This record gives sequence, C-alpha cells and structure tokens, in this order.
Amino acid sequence: MIMKTLLSKGDAKVNTFIDSMRASSPTRPENQDQTPTWIFYHPSALKMFDEIVYNSRGKQIVTFLDYDGTLSPIVSDPDKAFMTEKMRATLKDIAMHFPTAIVSGRSVDKVYNFVQLKELYYAGSHGMDIRGPTKSRSHKKMNEGVLFQAASQFLPMMNEVYKILVEKTKSVKGAMVETNKFCLSVHFRCVDEKNWAALAEKVRLVLNEYPKLRITQGRKVLEIKPSIKWDKGKALEFVLESLGYNNSNNVFPIYIGDDRTDEDAFKVLSSRSLGIGILVSQIPKETNASYTLQDPSEVGPIIFLNQARLVRMMITRSERCPIPYLGPMTYYYINKRIFLKTKCNIFIGLRQRTRQRLFI
Repeated sequence: MIMKTLLSKGDAKVNTFIDSMRASSPTRPENQDQTPTWIFYHPSALKMFDEIVYNSRGKQIVTFLDYDGTLSPIVSDPDKAFMTEKMRATLKDIAMHFPTAIVSGRSVDKVYNFVQLKELYYAGSHGMDIRGPTKSRSHKKMNEGVLFQAASQFLPMMNEVYKILVEKTKSVKGAMVETNKFCLSVHFRCVDEKNWAALAEKVRLVLNEYPKLRITQGRKVLEIKPSIKWDKGKALEFVLESLGYNNSNNVFPIYIGDDRTDEDAFKVLSSRSLGIGILVSQIPKETNASYTLQDPSEVGPIIFLNQARLVRMMITRSERCPIPYLGPMTYYYINKRIFLKTKCNIFIGLRQRTRQRLFI
C-alpha cells in the first residue's frame, strides 16, 4: 500500500504519502483521551511482570531486542545512537542465561560496533543478515558464527541505489541516506516538514527504475528493501528454529521494539500465541504487542527482572533438587553475576534464601 502510494504520480498522491509519513512518526498523542484505554489494553511490562513470569514458567526464555529506540535513544545523528555502559552490562548478563538477539534495521557490522558483545545473535538489515554468537557460555545449540543472508543477490542493486539516492537527496537540507547492506534508510528526522514532499518525490523517481525494491516506513525514516518475503518476524522464526525451538511449546520469546518494522515480529508471536511482544512507546499506536514500556530507560529494568525470574525459578526448584538442578551454574556465578550488581533489598533477600537452600 505504501509503495503504491509512493510510486503514484500527482500531487494528491504525494500528499497522501506525506500524511502517511506523519502518521508513522508521531511526536505526541493525537487524542489524549485515548491514552487510558490504550494503556488498559497494552499495560506496562514492568507493572505486569509477575504475570509475565507466571506465563513463562517452565519455559526457555529467548530475548529479542531492537536497537534504535529500544536499547539506545532516538537521536538526530544515527551515528551517535550510543547505548549506555549499564545497558551493555545488563545485556551481557542476560545473554549468560538466555539466548539473546539484536534485531535491527542497521547492518550487522554497524549494530555490533554499537553493542560490542560477542555473546549475542545479530539480525541486521531488518533480519536479512543473521549471525550467531562467537562467544557463548550457557547455550550451545546454535552453531557459532552462523551466517544467513536472505537477500545476498540484491547487494549490487542496493549499492547502486545508495549512490543514486545520496546524489539525488543532497539538495534536501537535513536528509541523510544510510546504507545498511541489504536495506537503505532515508532519514528525514532533521528535514523541515515543508520539505518532506520534495524528499518523497525524489525517492519516488529513483525507485520507479527499481521495481524489485519496496519501501516501508519507520520513525522519521524511509526503509528501502528488496521485495522478498522476509522481515523481522521471519528473522525471529529463523533464530528460534536454529536454536531448536521450531513449533515448540517449551519456549517463551520476549521481543522488545519501538518501530513499525517490529510489528512483523509482534504479529508472529501474537498469531502463534507464543511469548510476548513489548512495544517501547509513550504514544498510543496500533500494535500487536501485549505490553508496553515508556522509553529505553525502562528496557534495562525489564531485562534485569528476567534475571530475577531465573533466580526465583532456581529457588523454587532447588526445594526439589537443590544441587543437581544447578549443573554448571555455580553459587559463585550466581552470587557475582546476579546479586552483587543490585542494591535492592528484594534481591539481597533472594541471595540469603538461595544460600540457605544451597548450603543447609
């Protein structure tokens, strides 16, 4: 629908596309009265964490996260979307317990340069370029360094279109074209809204010559991708299958993202009644996610609470099988990696209870 609108000629069609660009990049709620209702149907994941724990009981958690707007704040310069060291440490910890993947529109190399953790899975270019971890301590099911590229045959075309778009859009102040290997991003976050129509027209004229490419929209960005049936939802399914959880009821995927492109993953989870999707947004919007978080500052705590869930599970099961259940998960590891990194009394209490069950 978006592609059809973009490639149609005439001012009316361009204006329709501009309206679509505005709708995909809201800065404030259009109707404040909708917010309470929206929150009712998409409650805070932090407030509903006990419910999430209950639904995940007895299952293997696999964590999926978008990068921009989820692990890092949205910034005007995409090259400066840095995550905090605290977030990086939290990600490193969670990857020790659960398979963890970053699913981003950026290229694998770019998102890895931001995250710099070898323990993770990376799905770049909206899932069209997937690589497994080169360092893993707690889960070995997926071959290290796994490489899957769903659109490798399109690479020469993407490089060609990138050069053309850079040249054609340079006259639009604030426009930026970013290459992410198997997809291109035309950022208009710094473009005056009165110039959006001119930018859309330039992109339209270029893509008229490349019918094998399609366009989707994100937050102040136009994403140009190969016209293949592959998206973040397909990437999620690929990683789960590679981990041995294809059509399994013993897995609980948690996907956290903020963008329209993340809806493909939310839709997969919703349609399969599998795990949960968490949308990062302060603004009510149509979504297939079950829960919400306000901004990236709330993503860290929800990831950390997953570690607390692991401890609760071990405490419960240790009553039936105190030592053998832990296997290689030693007390030293538990103590250092989970408890000593928080000052919360609840976790101090959990540490004391764990000591009692392990050593009494």
